[in-house]
Amino acid sequence: MAHRLTKEDVARLVADGSDEARAETAGKVAADFADGELTEAEREQAEAIFRLMAQDVSVRVRESLSKNLQAAGDLSHDVALKLAQDVTSVALPILRSSEVLTDEDLIDIIQSQDAEKQTAIAQRPSVSSQVADSLIDTGNEKAVARLVANEGAELTEQSFDRVMVEYSESEAVSDSLSRRSNMPVEVAERVVNAISERLEEFLLKEGNLSSDKICNLIMQTRERATVDLVASGRAASDIETLVGQLHRKGRLSSSLILRALCMGDLAFFEAAMACLAKVPVKNARLLIHDEGALGLQSLYLKAGLPEKLFPAIRVAVDVIHETDYDLGNNDRERFISRMLSRILTQYDDLAADDLDYLMDKLNQLAA
Repeated sequence: MAHRLTKEDVARLVADGSDEARAETAGKVAADFADGELTEAEREQAEAIFRLMAQDVSVRVRESLSKNLQAAGDLSHDVALKLAQDVTSVALPILRSSEVLTDEDLIDIIQSQDAEKQTAIAQRPSVSSQVADSLIDTGNEKAVARLVANEGAELTEQSFDRVMVEYSESEAVSDSLSRRSNMPVEVAERVVNAISERLEEFLLKEGNLSSDKICNLIMQTRERATVDLVASGRAASDIETLVGQLHRKGRLSSSLILRALCMGDLAFFEAAMACLAKVPVKNARLLIHDEGALGLQSLYLKAGLPEKLFPAIRVAVDVIHETDYDLGNNDRERFISRMLSRILTQYDDLAADDLDYLMDKLNQLAA
């Protein structure tokens, strides 16, 4: 601080009739306070000024105070709460950033039904699950879209479920959900499916494509998105949970399994084969990686998958065994290209109808 604050300074600040002067002074004192370099006596004097200025008739003065105090972690709670409860333009900086406010403070403000304040709270660097649930209760679509896009917001599986049901018609919320990275895998898959269904409804209304083409397009889109979930470094338990959910919903298709395998997602393939064959994953893994010719084939047949696809599955597993796949730059693209090339060259002696079937599946994969 450039000078020591005195009682005369406080009196002069209160008496100054210029909004501009008071706003400038409020900003300077608040900035010095936020820097954390004041003595204890100076801090007490600064907070006395804040309490006076938080009641200033000029919104401009209070806005300056809020803007410069938003990051002050040791600000008195009463000052932070007074600013947070002020008119929207004053409250927003404090609501977005101040760590002084408690969950109880935030929930009370959310329940005041000020939509802009709700949206500001949804953007805080950290949002507890209790505050998140309170925001979901509001019906404020913009605030909930910002909430689910906020990686610092703690959302439980039940919270995600509520969002998907209560905001199912909101494109903004759906878009935010689709971009969020730290969702439980089973929730993420439901989001993928919900968005696919919305796309299908839109395409059917447009009427530019046949229903068969639309169904095929949606299936490919859903499968690509599902495989991307697996490719994002999920734990083995998450992948098994996802596979179980897909199976229960009738979405664990042969084309999805082939797509995942051809992209190098071996853990998904192992879990899928175990699920379909009704054997433990560790047993499925032993059969898949059996050096003999019969382990994988016996598991595949037990899983009830199309026999015409087995040649591709066999080659895909072999390529994974032979390939050092480290997910480096463009490594995934090179791996897929190598995989498809090997499958097609290895099985050029297939019967014509089997080859047509396989080509159709591979074309879908490459799309």
